[in-house]
Amino acid sequence: MKKIILQFSAIIVVFLSIWFIINQIQWMTLFKVNEVSRTTERKLGDMYWDMIEKSEKVIKDKDVNPPIDTILTRICNSNHIKKQDIKIHIVENAEVNAFALPNKHLVIYTGLIKSSENESELSGVICHELAHIELKHVMKKLIKEVGLSVLISMTTNNTGGETIRQTTKMLSSSAYDRKLEKEADLKAIEYLTKSGINPLGFADFLNRLAGKEPDAQKYLTWISTHPDSKERADYIKQSTKSPLTLKLILTPASWTKLKEKAEKPD
Repeated sequence: MKKIILQFSAIIVVFLSIWFIINQIQWMTLFKVNEVSRTTERKLGDMYWDMIEKSEKVIKDKDVNPPIDTILTRICNSNHIKKQDIKIHIVENAEVNAFALPNKHLVIYTGLIKSSENESELSGVICHELAHIELKHVMKKLIKEVGLSVLISMTTNNTGGETIRQTTKMLSSSAYDRKLEKEADLKAIEYLTKSGINPLGFADFLNRLAGKEPDAQKYLTWISTHPDSKERADYIKQSTKSPLTLKLILTPASWTKLKEKAEKPD
């Protein structure tokens, strides 16, 4: 019996030793998985944005880009996000939509600006998409839907044109899974609160557009791809702590001009 116990103890010691050694090896560094992933993401971001830039009208307007940049600056500075890493693009499109691409590209359609009644509503959507970026949801979604090997192949063999087209549509017009969407919502509440922006504006935006969901297929892309809008608005309200210290980002004149330009771009 003593011999069996000693043998069993020896097996455990060997197993734990092997386990310890394996955990000391930095496999991610050894195989440069992280570096491959970062390189792939950078290339993918360039490929996706290049396709959008060639097919859509990108807005460059002193009454549109600076105000959006000001909102982004407040959010990033308040939440210790490297603002210089975020590549924000305003695109003329009637759809109520905003979406994130690999390598921290953030695309905002003029239709979203037009449909936002105030800066807190617009900021809520921006924070939600920014959360997807910061929580690395974009690459998680792509890897899940397409596969890492396919993504790497797309960026190394220059043969992914059709896949790029298909996945661009997926990123711009389909939701993340329920778990990731809620993570992004809750992180957005945190971003908004720290930025002095009322998160209840985000809830109001969801509630108002949810009432228009029967018409969502044509223009309300963002709301139609984010189901259970009423439920989301409710938990955003429940998660919003009071009292709030709120600070306007834009002047009333800047907000009005931004809306006018979104409604009638040059």
